[in-house]
Amino acid sequence: MRWVVYFCLILSLAATSSTVRAATQKDSYLEMARQGWSYELRTTMIGRDLSIPVHINGRDLAGASICMVGERPNAGSLDVINAFRKLVAHIYGKPVPMRFAGHSAEDCGQGRMIVLRLYSGAPPNSALSDDLNWMNRTYQLGLPKDRFYAASSPAMAQTFFGRRGQGTHILVQQTAVPGSDRLEDIFFRSILVEELYQSFTFGMDILQFDKQGPFYSKLQEVPLNLNRLPWGSRAFKKALLGTNPPGLCEFDVLMMHAVAKAPVDETTMPVFIDFIDDNFDDLVAATRATLADDTYQIILDTDCRPALD
Repeated sequence: MRWVVYFCLILSLAATSSTVRAATQKDSYLEMARQGWSYELRTTMIGRDLSIPVHINGRDLAGASICMVGERPNAGSLDVINAFRKLVAHIYGKPVPMRFAGHSAEDCGQGRMIVLRLYSGAPPNSALSDDLNWMNRTYQLGLPKDRFYAASSPAMAQTFFGRRGQGTHILVQQTAVPGSDRLEDIFFRSILVEELYQSFTFGMDILQFDKQGPFYSKLQEVPLNLNRLPWGSRAFKKALLGTNPPGLCEFDVLMMHAVAKAPVDETTMPVFIDFIDDNFDDLVAATRATLADDTYQIILDTDCRPALD
């Protein structure tokens, strides 16, 4: 869906299209890695303090906790979150603690964390604003004070960098009645998986202009204009599920292993791609061992193709 790093709207990618015409799997994966991870930070949220440094490396989140606020996760959401926590713990080597704090992010306390707000129904824009303004005070993000924020899609994740560390906020809609509708179950699982993955890896959306593929990643998205479709409509959910795979593909898990293992300062640097190139066979072996573990199956897509393809 939508993932933003502040200071940053990502304007410059290493490539503008995910049309990969490589002859081998390695070439294809390296090109995808360049498109999803080799980006530059060019602009910032209006009014933000530009003197605050930014550091892009998903490994920085190893050992960070998840603090849930808003609605409690339904059974489907909880299964996804727990499977993802186990996947991160397996690959990054540190557990991902989780707790439900209540209605407000202020109850999350201090420390390295990802604030995850779940909701059903209309977007909780007032609560979202309260969360982000609290994060602004807590991490000294340098954002405009007491600003009002509104959800721009059913799922959105934002990572901010401040003088007291970085903070990530994820807002994701969930179904009010899990298990009652297959389309809804797949849709809400898909958007939750995507926001969690991007928050822990700093991988960016990759435009996939050819609807027929090939698809290698959950991050690939066929561009669509859905502005005229209400978020809650079946037409919206069907259209969005047709734009990318509903779960993590082999490439996505490989990139988690690469982020965890690469001895680089930032994963946006060219040396990160060099590491993947030099260690590709070992990364593939580690990835396939991970994929063979049934623990993570609910968040994976071994076919790597849109759900309604």
